[in-house]
Amino acid sequence: MLQSDSCDSFELDPLPTEGPPRGRTRRDSGPSLSQNVREIQPLPRWARFEASARDDAKTAAFLAGANLLALDQILRSGEAGGEPVFSGALRQRLALKAAATCARLSRFREDETALRDAEHLGGGGETSPAGRVHRLFRLFASRCVRLDVATLSLAAEHVGAQDAVNVQELADALRKVVANASDPLAAAAAASEAATSYLAAVSPIDGEIFALWFADVALAQKLGWQAPVPLLATVIAHPALRSGPNGRRPRPGDRDWSNALAGVYALAAGEAMDLAGALSRQTQKLFDAAPKLRAKDAARVIEMLLDDDCVSAARVAKRAKLSDRSARRLFDRLTELGAVRELTGRANFRLYGL
Repeated sequence: MLQSDSCDSFELDPLPTEGPPRGRTRRDSGPSLSQNVREIQPLPRWARFEASARDDAKTAAFLAGANLLALDQILRSGEAGGEPVFSGALRQRLALKAAATCARLSRFREDETALRDAEHLGGGGETSPAGRVHRLFRLFASRCVRLDVATLSLAAEHVGAQDAVNVQELADALRKVVANASDPLAAAAAASEAATSYLAAVSPIDGEIFALWFADVALAQKLGWQAPVPLLATVIAHPALRSGPNGRRPRPGDRDWSNALAGVYALAAGEAMDLAGALSRQTQKLFDAAPKLRAKDAARVIEMLLDDDCVSAARVAKRAKLSDRSARRLFDRLTELGAVRELTGRANFRLYGL
């Protein structure tokens, strides 16, 4: 199966408020607005994970390998073998989906709409427990992750586990299991199981969220991706993964977790592929609309849309040095051209994304 080592130092750079753009070496270079975005073909029917494959370990492993390979190729489809220009939006939209699933499992009230509003309209201050989980996935989906005390302490803080775990022992254990794993799926399984055992003192759901997050970290490191892609948590509650008379979903620490993990990744990678295909098509529409825009710094606005799940007109006005009115008119024009979507359905406090 795919195997590569990248980010060997597991390095986490100082944390800016926004992650670096994908597939570009310098932020001030911006995306080329005249480029054609590679069309992403949908997965064939045979590669789709279905409930019938849940209890067939070989089939689940095969589908996981095939779908992760397809996703890996997408993440290397940009210029000079880098990531595609929309990979920031892909990761952050998956981060939102992962956080919404975790919020539901934790019996929090926030859904995707509430989490999106809190993050993009809340001013970046204190947030709810569900909002902190959203920030966990957002923060670590934008950079290569280092398995050291500082990084794991910050991650544990986002799930309220900072006082319940010896992060030095956890860091040592996680580095060891990832380094010794024979392939990416084995690394993800071993890392999530180790994380679960070291977080026994926290609530089961908090430990599970941390373990799901870290499995994606381990997988990304083994595959040589620039940063983790939120995958496991996006589908962990999917009905196709439930088994037994009570319809129990798979959990890290289960006796058959290693086998179940393959099915989860097969399903998650397939859905990420579908999202990547939709974003690639929308990105092409955005590039096609670019010559019709009159606003100054329109390229900067397009870059912001490519890097995140969504943006507000107020944030764009500040970052692109536009007036509030100009920013609103720009988004009205982009929406009219079909280049962006308004995501809230509201008349005020709107958010726009691919």
